[in-house]
Amino acid sequence: MTVVAHGFIARDGTLCLWTETDTGERGSARAHPFAVAPAGADRTATLLLPSTSTGPLPSPQLGLPARRGQPRLRPWQVPAVAVPFVTDDLADEFGARAAPSLSYLAEVCTFAADLVARGRVLPGVLTDGPRPRALWRPVLTGTDAARHADLLRRMPPACRAERARPGDVDGLPAADTLHAALHRLVDGLVRTRLAEAGVDLSGPAWLTALSADPELEDAGQLDAVADALDKWHGEASSGAVVRVCFRLSFLPELEPEEPDATGAPEASGAEDAWLLEFLLQPLDEPSLLVTAADVWRDRSAPLRRWTHHPHERLIAGLGRAARLFEDLDPALRVARPVELVLDTAGAYRFLSHAALLEQAGYGVLLPAWWREPQSLGLALEVRARDEVAPVLRDEAADLRSMVGYNWGLALGGRTLTEDELAELARVKVPLVRLRGRWVYLDAERLRAGLEFLRRGGGTMTAGDALRMIRLLPPEELPLPVTAVDGKGWLADLLAGRLGERLELLDAPAGLVGTLRPYQLRGFSWLAFLDGLGVGACLADDMGLGKTVQLLALLLHRGGGPTLLICPLSVLGNWVREAERFAPGLRVKVLHGADRPDPVHLLDGTDVLLTTYATATRDADALAAVPWDRVVLDEAQHVKNSASGTAKAVRRFDARHRIALTGTPVENRLAELWSILDFLNPGLLGSAHSFRARFAVPIERYADEDAAARLRRATRPFMLRRVKADPSVIDDLPDKRHTRHLCGLTTEQATLYQAVLTEMTGRLTDETEIRRKGIVLSAMTKLKQVCNHPAQLLGDGSPLPGRSGKLERLEEILDAVLADGESVLCFTQFARFGAMLVPHLAARFDVPVRYLYGGTTRRARDQMVAEFQADKRPGIFVLSLKAGGTGLNLTAANHVVHVDRWWNPATETQATDRAFRIGQNRDVQVHTLVCLGTLEERIDRLITDKGVLAERVVGNGEGWLSGLSTDELRDLLALSPEAVVD
Repeated sequence: MTVVAHGFIARDGTLCLWTETDTGERGSARAHPFAVAPAGADRTATLLLPSTSTGPLPSPQLGLPARRGQPRLRPWQVPAVAVPFVTDDLADEFGARAAPSLSYLAEVCTFAADLVARGRVLPGVLTDGPRPRALWRPVLTGTDAARHADLLRRMPPACRAERARPGDVDGLPAADTLHAALHRLVDGLVRTRLAEAGVDLSGPAWLTALSADPELEDAGQLDAVADALDKWHGEASSGAVVRVCFRLSFLPELEPEEPDATGAPEASGAEDAWLLEFLLQPLDEPSLLVTAADVWRDRSAPLRRWTHHPHERLIAGLGRAARLFEDLDPALRVARPVELVLDTAGAYRFLSHAALLEQAGYGVLLPAWWREPQSLGLALEVRARDEVAPVLRDEAADLRSMVGYNWGLALGGRTLTEDELAELARVKVPLVRLRGRWVYLDAERLRAGLEFLRRGGGTMTAGDALRMIRLLPPEELPLPVTAVDGKGWLADLLAGRLGERLELLDAPAGLVGTLRPYQLRGFSWLAFLDGLGVGACLADDMGLGKTVQLLALLLHRGGGPTLLICPLSVLGNWVREAERFAPGLRVKVLHGADRPDPVHLLDGTDVLLTTYATATRDADALAAVPWDRVVLDEAQHVKNSASGTAKAVRRFDARHRIALTGTPVENRLAELWSILDFLNPGLLGSAHSFRARFAVPIERYADEDAAARLRRATRPFMLRRVKADPSVIDDLPDKRHTRHLCGLTTEQATLYQAVLTEMTGRLTDETEIRRKGIVLSAMTKLKQVCNHPAQLLGDGSPLPGRSGKLERLEEILDAVLADGESVLCFTQFARFGAMLVPHLAARFDVPVRYLYGGTTRRARDQMVAEFQADKRPGIFVLSLKAGGTGLNLTAANHVVHVDRWWNPATETQATDRAFRIGQNRDVQVHTLVCLGTLEERIDRLITDKGVLAERVVGNGEGWLSGLSTDELRDLLALSPEAVVD
């Protein structure tokens, strides 16, 4: 039974959980047919959930078939349990079975806890309820206000799905819901901390109620108190249009003319002076900074648009800032404060308070070296006893090989000398000048590192050395390993240089064909890690020949049987490629309804090919076999570590594991962990530790330090080359892109406008969920209109003369076929592909093949083989999802994208069916775009924004539903130039 965990926020701000199972009874009862009571359920809630006439839509995480019909919000009763707090651990416990609403509640709780920990709270008294009550309230300014706005924007509709009153057709307002939850959490957390610390607030009743029973008597006498506390809270939370800024710099006149050539740390003496400048800055134009000196000289004219009293703004802001950073007091004793001169200790105190000042709404301009600190870590020097070549040819070599090592300390990846370490140990202030620049050293980390160095060096196994640089450092290491140095194969492996420095093996006997230089390096790298028993991820770009590199390894190092798991769409391709490049390998296929027990296929077998679906169904039988090697092709199929497929392949016992993928990360870093943990179980820590230390910092906060550590930790096990790199391959032909702007016929324009009119009419006062469905449905219809009216109408009417895009497609095909060349035509609509095939077959006297999701494996393999072998020009129509990956179609040197998926990565994958190894002609990519329509505007967005567009538009069309009605109208409007009839 699959159980999915959901969360929502009740009207009073209480956090509630409910669970859903895939074994519920379907029906129309008001009780949700899939809801099950969680442990400790204490209430029944009425939630407005997406439903059809047959019942509520099951959550996507359940994997149940989608219901037919237009979804709408309907009320359902679910048993729920109220919880005081939701942690990341709870969301992680459910993994892929945690609904987005549960993870969101964990984010809100983390935010509340962070506010309380930093003291960003103030007391208050509410008098508008049945009885007045005292409470603690969050203070949101600066980055906290931005974080709150981001949470409000990203709130899943399920979090506010509770129905407030009978008859309501929408959930709770998002702003009110988040406000109630955050205030309830902050109040509860502060009271808990006061109780744990044994603090009882005494004094007036309202003050005592902040640590005791919150309810108060006699509202009339509390009005004045409530007003005063509201004013205090308002002043603390107010966002002024102009704010005070601080800029810290080391006084340049005291900088040495030349850095210390020895690199030794320079003692911080009395001559070290730092300048803290005061400035004013408009919030909506941060590039404008006016110094305090200019303010007092009446040179603050640029600020008049925002304030007529800059002097008062400056003094008031500095006064409030002095409560947070007491060193400002001397500056406030002068009539016109301009700046403050600090010694190094004072500069460090300011740097330590910078985050607090920013959270209070002040601007803080700091030196770049503070914003991008050089972290202190351990430096590991390793010395492999064996050179590369002997290990490559010694099949007995493994992670038990002994290596010598020494420890050191590194700052910013550079190992420190003994003199530097000795001087650093004597420094009293954490700010020191090292090698001509200022750096910050955490005294506790430095002490722990120096203490660890006393252990000295020694010997350890290669496996232990690998584990020393894993993502979660072993408990015995006080600091992470940030630098690796040394000689020999192990140092190259740890530093990620092995692919370039390995002594290349000769191509194995039995390999038909010649390996390119980069393929020979990849094969040698695989062979080396195979010999060590270290799992390897070959993540070369699509089309660079991962298949032949793997086949070379299988020929080079045989041993027991290899289990190779791949998608069904490329199963036949693996059989053909093995026959072509490695005919000596004995390959068998485990697939089909009448397949035998896997054990019966192993006799005399080198490679057993199967699909992910079959491997999952036959997991027990396959897990009983002691495989020499397990290989995952298109390994992104196990990106979800909680899926049945991922769990199944982890059970397969093997001496060595390999993953082949062109996209090791598609959406989330957890996908990378899932693949690498399959390869080397436990080497990268648990999923929870990986998420806490890397996924959250990188994905949520763009933490570059965490990203660098992740790259450093994964380098030993991953080899990725891209076609765009000339050092990888310099003889691949060019790929040229042409955008063809197509006009609409009058019929198309009429239908296009009708769809727009219908959509805008239905968007008025709709709920968020309904609105999303309406917008996405309109997107699909508009794209169908741009293709051909008959696709939208579905009436089987003839195609000629009714579509500008079809006319342009025919012109392109005329030219391509006249040159004796072949073409791939991709469409995201399988039904439109089926309409094109008979039309193109009648229009052109060439073979027209069609591959879509319903094509059987046998028919697919036959079509691909015929197309590749056919010397005549031909047309291959493919649905984007079914034919966009895993196929080798180099017989074509033209690719036409008839309609757009609006995901650049997906379209590139499709194009690479032709633009890959084996292609000896230039590839021409044609993109058909309808002029003056949404197609042209979104195409321009993708082209103009480049990488950013990939990140914004990369998930298809879902982002469009978040636009306002006016924004949608502008984006989708039909321009006059669109019609060319």
